[in-house]
Amino acid sequence: MFFLRENHAHPAFREGARGMLPMATGIAAWGLMTGVAMVKSGMSVVEALAMTLFVYAGSSQLAAIPLIVAGAPFWVVLATGFCVNLRFVVFSLHLRAYLMHMPRWRRLVNGYLTADMSYALFTRRFPAPGTTPAERREEEAFLSGNYFVSWASWISASLAGIALGNLVPTSWGLGFAGVLCLVAILCTLANTPLRRLSAALAGAAAVAAYALPLKLNIVVAILVAVGASFWLERRAPQTWRRAA
Repeated sequence: MFFLRENHAHPAFREGARGMLPMATGIAAWGLMTGVAMVKSGMSVVEALAMTLFVYAGSSQLAAIPLIVAGAPFWVVLATGFCVNLRFVVFSLHLRAYLMHMPRWRRLVNGYLTADMSYALFTRRFPAPGTTPAERREEEAFLSGNYFVSWASWISASLAGIALGNLVPTSWGLGFAGVLCLVAILCTLANTPLRRLSAALAGAAAVAAYALPLKLNIVVAILVAVGASFWLERRAPQTWRRAA
């Protein structure tokens, strides 16, 4: 990918990579556990490698693995993966203003490689999209540094998990390290009363709707949080939208 080589020369690339390094351990632990889970579920090495290299979505993989092993209909597997990763629709809507100046293929590549933590770090570093070519190049370079580290950590650890297979017990619970990384990012982003309220509503809705099939409690949580935020955006005091 020549544009990654372009961005690598920009100082913002190294800044983005350094920002992602503290999360790399959690990402790797999560990736290792996903690789192990695929092998232990009965998937062949070829199937596990294909899912690792093409899907690149840990939560979606973990949700789809038991369905694939159980022989669930193809549409059920797709629907489950879609529901689990529905948050990326929200991410895409937010990132649209940052990436729309690029050719479509470049937007697709950036979108594919951007994950939860790279999105969170990027939007914290650039709360508003740039308007000049220099600002836009800095944004893409920073984003590239973010997702280069996260992608390399995930892929390398997932491949190691597939190779190690049954040598790593699932009882280690390494996937929880990735969850802790996401919680840490969430805490840093929830820097206004409105955002904290939105996070609390999403968490409460996800727990209340936990019994729903196909991980639909996540969809409910998103809808509740987004709907409440839209409603409160114009009605809440101005101080609710200011960072502490």
